[in-house]
Amino acid sequence: MNLGFLVNFADTGPSVHIAPAHVLTIGGLTITNSILYGWISALVIIALFIWTARHITIKPKGGFIQIVEVGADFITNMVMGAFDDKQRARKYVPFFVTLFFFILFNNWLGLLPFVGDGLQSSHLPLFRPFTGDLNATLAIGVVTMIVVYVASIRESGGLRKYLGHFFMGSPFNPLYLLIGLLEMFTDLTRVLSLSLRLFLNIMIGEIVIAVFSFLGHILAPLSALPFTLLEMLVAALQAYIFTILATMYLAIVVNHASEHQLEHLTEDDVPETIDSRTSRKVIG
Repeated sequence: MNLGFLVNFADTGPSVHIAPAHVLTIGGLTITNSILYGWISALVIIALFIWTARHITIKPKGGFIQIVEVGADFITNMVMGAFDDKQRARKYVPFFVTLFFFILFNNWLGLLPFVGDGLQSSHLPLFRPFTGDLNATLAIGVVTMIVVYVASIRESGGLRKYLGHFFMGSPFNPLYLLIGLLEMFTDLTRVLSLSLRLFLNIMIGEIVIAVFSFLGHILAPLSALPFTLLEMLVAALQAYIFTILATMYLAIVVNHASEHQLEHLTEDDVPETIDSRTSRKVIG
């Protein structure tokens, strides 16, 4: 998603770049325009949030700080609502809030005028939206699911118990075994579904803006403006969808583990459990 319409007035048609372009080499490693802009975006995001953290006060403020506060509260409430055990949910709030804002601001930063054909090097875009690269969204998906899997195994009480939730009955039953293996395979495809959904939506938005920029010619900024504003909403929606799906993937396992633990409580354990929870609330 970029606004490279400022120089994109060629009569041959709109310029659309599907694959990232090579811009430089560092230590034998190829650096593409999407990776380069991803690094720049990461530094900008870190600087913005350090500044925000230092200027947040008890009294609400407007502007960028209010956007961050509203977004953080929104994702926090979403995560807390997904988990039955609120104590466990609080542990994962920082990760999911960070994930949401990282994707959101990478999407928004991809809309700046100098991204894409707005700034070129050797007739190729110098900068490309980070989330407009499948390699980047795949990396975000892999990291996210690794965190989800590690947390799921830990909350389930071990790898064996975690794998057990895929099977309805004994894995020695051929039918249950087949269903369990299919569930495991489906679970592994979540990385691709998260990555492709984010990439395709950002890529389609980039194409739409490029097409209407070309149709507008010298009035490209005006012809592309409505679709750019729409893409800002799509960018926020995609960040939310990615975050809520990752949250639900973890919450399903954690809630299942919590229910399993409650089923194995004896009558003697129940009063003790209730008393302990009550005492913690009073102390808190």
